[in-house]
Amino acid sequence: MASSDQNRDAFPDDVSIDDDTSVISTRGLEAFGRKVTTTASHLIGPITDPTSHPHYQTAMTEIHKQLQKPTLQRSVFAIARTTPTDLVRSKLSSKEIESRALAYVPDELLRNIPASSNSYSLFQGFQASFPDFTDDGKKHKRRVSRGRKMLDESPVQPGSPHAVQRLKKDKASMMHQLEMLGVRKNMASSEIREIDNKIANLHGMRKIILDRLANLEKEEAVLEHDIMDVESRLDEAQELADEEELLAMATPNKSEEDLSRTEEGFMSQSIYEKLPAANTAPGKKKPRNHRKKSLPILHEHFEPGTMIRSMRAHQDNITALDFDAPFGLMVSAAVDDSVRVWDLNAGRCIGTLEGHTASVRTLQVEDNFLATGSMDATIKLWDLSKAHYDPQGSQEVDEEDEDLAFVNPDDHAVDPPAGSMADCPLFTLEAHLDEITALHFRGDVLVSGSADKTLRQWDLTKGRCVQTLDVMWAAAQATAMGSSDGPWRQTSRSADGSADFVGALQVFESALACGTADGMVRLWDLRSGQVHRSLVGHTGPVTCLQFDDVHLVTGSLDRSIRIWDLRTGSIFDAYAYDHPITSMMFDTRRIVCAAGEDVVKVYDKVEGRHWDCGAGITEAEKAKSPAIVERVRIRDGYMVEGRQDGVVGVWTC
Repeated sequence: MASSDQNRDAFPDDVSIDDDTSVISTRGLEAFGRKVTTTASHLIGPITDPTSHPHYQTAMTEIHKQLQKPTLQRSVFAIARTTPTDLVRSKLSSKEIESRALAYVPDELLRNIPASSNSYSLFQGFQASFPDFTDDGKKHKRRVSRGRKMLDESPVQPGSPHAVQRLKKDKASMMHQLEMLGVRKNMASSEIREIDNKIANLHGMRKIILDRLANLEKEEAVLEHDIMDVESRLDEAQELADEEELLAMATPNKSEEDLSRTEEGFMSQSIYEKLPAANTAPGKKKPRNHRKKSLPILHEHFEPGTMIRSMRAHQDNITALDFDAPFGLMVSAAVDDSVRVWDLNAGRCIGTLEGHTASVRTLQVEDNFLATGSMDATIKLWDLSKAHYDPQGSQEVDEEDEDLAFVNPDDHAVDPPAGSMADCPLFTLEAHLDEITALHFRGDVLVSGSADKTLRQWDLTKGRCVQTLDVMWAAAQATAMGSSDGPWRQTSRSADGSADFVGALQVFESALACGTADGMVRLWDLRSGQVHRSLVGHTGPVTCLQFDDVHLVTGSLDRSIRIWDLRTGSIFDAYAYDHPITSMMFDTRRIVCAAGEDVVKVYDKVEGRHWDCGAGITEAEKAKSPAIVERVRIRDGYMVEGRQDGVVGVWTC
């Protein structure tokens, strides 16, 4: 009876059932489950005759009473009539059903699963990526009861079965960890291979886009050539129209012709003034301006140290070179007394500048204008836009020579078109008494340095010298005033006596920086003609310098490059090489210099590292020894270097 009372208490009579949905409430189902469980325990119990046992009879009586209730009967019949699909839909939301329908995989796909090269399954990868059960990660561990924890922490005898079981458990755990480590290694290796494949694909895509960019720049060059051609024809047509208009205005009509018969002379003065000038006669072709309207950017996407081209510019040592822009115009001079103009985009000589009677020692290209200083003590100004040259046409160059383009530096140079630079000379500046060793111009101001130990300032609008600066007199004045730079001193580095008295200079408005053979760098004020400051540090003749708004960089035969702070006049940084510095230039990122080697020395100001660029690296793989680099120029990462054998190399830097 006790069991019967317990069963009666466990299954209350007030079980709530929803008549609309015909679903038994959670409370009623739990009570009915407990009743069935209790009955089963009585039935399974060790009873010899279950039918005569009181517990069996009591349990069956209770089940009959429950089944006789109308609400329970309706709910059971409702569940029996409900299909499994309806039961699932009643328990799942619409979003869950939608997600399961989308994630359904048909049997055909399951049968045709492609073979994978991975050594581990997806489930093993998931296990390996799951966080380890460590003491720090207690949130990932199952909670252990205090009694279990005390049993695990209790000391055991080494030879007891419990100790053996614990050791086996530890071994199994370690083996599992070892297996997971192997899975993780395989996963990391697979990721690395996948990244390598992606990098290779990206390199292939980059090469395709580089080729596309090169083709676009070629089309751009052809289009610019067509534009210049149209502009030239437009100018000629405009000139012809103006001439016809002037002639029409100069031709009198019938009444004016009758009136002119009464006057003395053939024409009046007004008619003479309206006649076209001789230089505007029909048929004279106006020189075309070949300045590029857009600059190439292909070199910016090459790896630093990549050679763009190499060409045989001269047959002797290159003494000076400069260019205006990447893939623009370059001018080179050599000991063979020749000065040549080059189209860097085509790698072709477009003409030779004639006028100097000796070798050109220094030159500068700025836009279309060129200034050259020679050993004949003269300075010549040139306008390169007046060159009669068609860089994309074939009128001046034979088809047989078009493919040469100086790709092989051992080839002989193709002769430029005759008379292509005949209209380029502007005027000549003559005042120095010895060879010109340095010059620089900006705007209408040009400053030159000569072996006659003087600096001269020139007005380019008037074409005359406006000021002469005596370097020796400035040094003597500094000595008399007790300046720190001291008297003129001959440095020990110029033992051969070949160092130029004025090695380099640069002008900016009224500021002038000049490096001389005594190792001094003097900063002049052109308004007063006095030395404003002297920078002492080099122990050899200064051969090159350049400054911006903050720093001044100098190179010397003492094998060092020094970076000066113009605000304080102190040394900001310095570094040295194994050989004397003969040429140097910098852009926004790099300082490049020629230091008596077959490579150009590059210093990256941003990364603070030194590296070499030039034929000495690329030719070493071919067991060749290129000539020493003598001159170097750089603009926007586009570097041009000239060597002692007359070869010019173009590189990305």
